[in-house]
Amino acid sequence: MLAAAGLGGPRGDRLPQDAPWGPGGTAGALELRHPPRDGGAPCTGTRGKRRWCRRTAPRTLSPPSLWALLTHAGQRVRSGEQCRMARLLDHLFTEEKPLLEEQKGSQDTDLEYDIETPCGLLHVEIRGPEKGNKPAILTFHDVGLNHQLCFSSLFNCIEMQEIMKHFTVCHVDAPGQQPGAPQMPPGYQYPTMEQLAGVLPSVVCHFGFKRIVGVGVGAGAYVLARFALFFPDLVEGLVLVNIDPSGRGWIDWATSKLTGLTSTLPDTILTHLFSQEELLGNTELVQNYRQQISSSINRVNLQLFWNMYNSRRTLEMNRCGSGVNTKTLRCPVMLVVGDNAPTEDAVVECNSRLDPSSTTFLKMADSGGLPQVTQPGKLAEAFKYFLQGMGYVPYIKDRRLSAGSVPSTSTSRLSSSRTVSVETAGPQICRRSDSSKIVGHLRSSS
Repeated sequence: MLAAAGLGGPRGDRLPQDAPWGPGGTAGALELRHPPRDGGAPCTGTRGKRRWCRRTAPRTLSPPSLWALLTHAGQRVRSGEQCRMARLLDHLFTEEKPLLEEQKGSQDTDLEYDIETPCGLLHVEIRGPEKGNKPAILTFHDVGLNHQLCFSSLFNCIEMQEIMKHFTVCHVDAPGQQPGAPQMPPGYQYPTMEQLAGVLPSVVCHFGFKRIVGVGVGAGAYVLARFALFFPDLVEGLVLVNIDPSGRGWIDWATSKLTGLTSTLPDTILTHLFSQEELLGNTELVQNYRQQISSSINRVNLQLFWNMYNSRRTLEMNRCGSGVNTKTLRCPVMLVVGDNAPTEDAVVECNSRLDPSSTTFLKMADSGGLPQVTQPGKLAEAFKYFLQGMGYVPYIKDRRLSAGSVPSTSTSRLSSSRTVSVETAGPQICRRSDSSKIVGHLRSSS
């Protein structure tokens, strides 16, 4: 029986080496001798048997019982099974861990690209994987900013995280405006606002987006509105912050020239971004952006972008039936402006040119010239309601309203406007503009 259990040879007189007793004694007898406790050393006796030598005479104990031998054999079998199971589990875990880390990295990593366009390289940052048939959120910044300075506060706030679960975000920087961009070479012709709108399809096609929801601020809002007029089939909706649809006249041109002679470029840009109250108060936000504009954006590239924005043309938009050859934005639009912002009157003028059944006008209190920076949570909530009206984001009950808090004036105004847009602004079929006319217009303007 001992030989069958792997504990003995043909004679059954061999003991396992890892047993709690030591091998020893003569053939046919089993003696248990204790290991040395006080400096003893093992030695080899007669017939090559291993035994422990001590200063005193070793004690001879009774042979181990058959039950003890079988118990030890069972322990060895169980320990072997546990080792095999541990190796199997370790193998399974090592196969799963790289997959989990890869999936986590694909969700958290922001990828940057330089897209080749007819107007040069466009710096683009992609956040999040593609979300099926849902449109991508494409952003375009204002003059004096880039996608980090313009949209980091908005897209990093808690309220925006629920939206980003459902959409891929594509941040586009104007040529030479991203951090660390090299200076444009001498004689470089900076693209016009129309040309910038005409190269955005290159970005959309490069990443395989079927449609986009545009979010633009200032000059970026103008570019996205022009893009929606050129390619209405590619635009599902627009959020236009501080948009000025009017072109610059001779008086504006002369005023900007005189301002450039008496003040520096960063100070001129600040008057475009902030309200007079914010500039006179010299708030911490104004000081921070003055430093960022002076340090993070190349001065020559910024001057080229600023000159082209001041040379923009008026957006040819009219409400349906209000003019000959009426042309307007056919997608849902949300216009946003802060109170006392430098572009407040211009946004009101833009609202009068759009279809009221698909346009939401939001004037945010206590937000100044950059509502996406000073009030990112409120703007994210408004954006969520706008997307819900388009049928893309599932309804999520506002915890603040359910807790019994009184909504602010801007929220109440948004709710009343949103009710009209949700009831009347259904899915619309947009017809693509004449591509040949657009290409010819861009070539003639260049």
